[in-house]
Amino acid sequence: MRVALVFNQKKEDARQYVRMDEKSKPPGGNGGASATSINRTSESLSTQHISDLYAEWDSPETIEAVRSALAEVHDVTLVEADENACERLRQDRPQIVFNMSEGLYGISREAQIPAILELLQIPYTGSDPLTLATCLDKSRAKEILSYYQVPTPAFRVISHVAELRQRRFSFPQMVKPLHEGSSKGVFNSSVVSNAGDLEREVFNILERYQEPALVEEYLGGREFTVALLGNGNGVTVLPIVEIRFGSLPEGVNPIYSYEAKWIWDTADNPLDIFSCPADITPSLRESIEKTCVQAYHLLRCRDWCRIDVRLDARGIPHILELNPLPGILPDPDENSCFPKAARAAGIGYSQLIQTVLSLAAVRTGVVAVPMPSFQETP
Repeated sequence: MRVALVFNQKKEDARQYVRMDEKSKPPGGNGGASATSINRTSESLSTQHISDLYAEWDSPETIEAVRSALAEVHDVTLVEADENACERLRQDRPQIVFNMSEGLYGISREAQIPAILELLQIPYTGSDPLTLATCLDKSRAKEILSYYQVPTPAFRVISHVAELRQRRFSFPQMVKPLHEGSSKGVFNSSVVSNAGDLEREVFNILERYQEPALVEEYLGGREFTVALLGNGNGVTVLPIVEIRFGSLPEGVNPIYSYEAKWIWDTADNPLDIFSCPADITPSLRESIEKTCVQAYHLLRCRDWCRIDVRLDARGIPHILELNPLPGILPDPDENSCFPKAARAAGIGYSQLIQTVLSLAAVRTGVVAVPMPSFQETP
């Protein structure tokens, strides 16, 4: 087939540290921040911001790995997801698009290329614009899950710091940007244990990202991420990945923060942070899988998605968020969870990429039968 690979390529080193501007400091100095048993952020981390503007975009190595995997079977064209993408796609008219474009501007950025493709009537991999936009807006996704009684941590959306003084919070809480992925805006300091820390983190998000903050109940249980492939009744749950926080630097919060994902964990010095398949009981595995499949269908995901899950104090799985454009770093040492789960299922990187394309091609009627198929290993 004639396949277009549509992507956004990183423009800078995601591991670069930059100083916080004076204007980004919260009113009243440190906002009452203090070291506690749950939030032990060091002085250096609390006074620095990390340049995460392009964190969601893919490296040249990942783009080439996906291109190479597709090119084993298909004729592949590369299309940068910039302002010229629409005209390029209109002229080239590929039979199908492998979409890995994240976009940059606006809360609908992940939906922009799929919306263009629907306008041009070109089939593509992955979820539709509505699902992509809904999942990127964490509160909207959680509202849908809550309506259908799928467990998700209790939350509030804060658009102005003054709103914090009108509400009561039990601590600890987790603070994150409402419309970001790839751990953007989720730092070690994002777990807060008092009103001063909460105000500081909310203020930083409002100032830096120019979007509301999601203040979410912090769950202290184990954390997992779950990769799913398929459509309709044919959704397959790949081996579950557990995030093991014991391998993080001493004294930091047990969360998969931006520092944990992009700073402390590198290909040269990888953290032993993941366990796959997760060492869990059959009943817990069944509960996690059932919850994730239900969330996958409720948010109308297609072809693939990675879902983050955390247990509450009673051991009940709660959906943190859905990632219908999952990260797919090709190097096993870079700890990318979807390829890691696929490898545990006996699916190599090229086969994973070709399987996602095949699922979309069958779903859209581009082909009548899957090509190629995959099977999990015991």
